[in-house]
Amino acid sequence: MSSRAIGLSPELYDYVRACMPPEHPVLAWLREETAKLGGISRMQIGSDQGQLMQIFVRMLGARKVLEIGCFTGYSSTAMALAMAPGGLLITCDVSEQHTKLAREAWARAGVADRVSLRLAPALETCDALIAAGESGTLDLAFIDADKRNYEAYWERCMTLLRPGGVVLVDNVLWGGSVIDPSIDDEDTRAIRRLNGKVGRDPRVASAMIGIGDGLTIAVRS
Repeated sequence: MSSRAIGLSPELYDYVRACMPPEHPVLAWLREETAKLGGISRMQIGSDQGQLMQIFVRMLGARKVLEIGCFTGYSSTAMALAMAPGGLLITCDVSEQHTKLAREAWARAGVADRVSLRLAPALETCDALIAAGESGTLDLAFIDADKRNYEAYWERCMTLLRPGGVVLVDNVLWGGSVIDPSIDDEDTRAIRRLNGKVGRDPRVASAMIGIGDGLTIAVRS
């Protein structure tokens, strides 16, 4: 398995994986199916990150989760597997093509009843949840979508999370581009802005860790 963590050699990453519980069979199947999509499969999180997210679901006893960016459903399937029956995971995406694979994964894993897919721009879904009175009700949120809207997603999550709720933000190291002054595209600038903002945000206690492409963990005050 190739390295999915910045700073880890493939050999050291394989050692980390060997010391972790085995990947759920449906998640292993989904990883193989997603790999068939070619280069775009790099958008999928690593199995180690999926297991970390499951730990957060269990620690929080999460019953209401928001995922911004579904892709083929690895993270949503992993989190839904860790939720108790009766929980709800709302996942946002705009691609019918990629989420077909996600739907199959949810069915295979027996968690389709816990997942609600919203095929619409994520900001629209977040605003609809706020308008419906869902502010302060989320246990956990995961941001892993278009980088240019990361700050807007962050603000929506601040509104939707309950006190003590957790938001996870993916790709915060962006392959190392965040520290390369020669890289100044819009996505990289957006990630830099959010990274700087999170560290100064009085509404959260946060940490950034080097799993996958960098993951920010923040607890809502």
